[in-house]
Amino acid sequence: MQIPIVRNVLEANEKKAEDVRRLLSGHKILTLNLISSPGAGKTSLLERTLRDLSGEFQMAVIEGDLQTDNDARRVAATGAQAVQINTDGGCHLDSNMVLKALENLHLRCLDILFIENVGNLVCPVEFDCGEDAKVALLSVTEGDDKPEKYPLLFNLAKVMVLNKIDLLPYVDFDMSRARAFAVKLNRQLNIFELSCRSGEGLEQWYGWLREMRMAKKRLQE
Repeated sequence: MQIPIVRNVLEANEKKAEDVRRLLSGHKILTLNLISSPGAGKTSLLERTLRDLSGEFQMAVIEGDLQTDNDARRVAATGAQAVQINTDGGCHLDSNMVLKALENLHLRCLDILFIENVGNLVCPVEFDCGEDAKVALLSVTEGDDKPEKYPLLFNLAKVMVLNKIDLLPYVDFDMSRARAFAVKLNRQLNIFELSCRSGEGLEQWYGWLREMRMAKKRLQE
């Protein structure tokens, strides 16, 4: 009976995800679902992005964590809207959680919504949260074989961010190997190598965000 139960859960989530997508698309909001292992740097990337692009876009973040509002407070300190979701042990966000969180955001003035999912490379991938794209983060402090070990994320993502490249001299991480694994899974994958600490490579990420936001606006016109 396990397979039918899982199927029912995913089907129910898909229906809510479409509700989220219609609501956000109606406001022309670009929505990105950030997925990574714990400590890969999702919140740090958001802090830099929210500060550096504050003059161009109105942005908000839905923060997913098992406990605490630490990351939401970091995000709010940038001036962006932030809503915390605590899953109380759950390993992922789902579309119903996101739909409820949207009630606490001023959608009319938003350009970009980031969903920072619970740190996990498995469960969050299977649950559509109504996003326009999944963004996979991989830090150089992890194994360069992560794309091979967790193929579904890198297959479905539109972007892979290789973060913390300022630490490359101090870790055993093969950038070309990580890239090769990922591109083998997804030839359309955009790959950005960057450091939130030094700022290196961030402009490419920002350029992609600008392009995606413009495409979203055109699609809804």
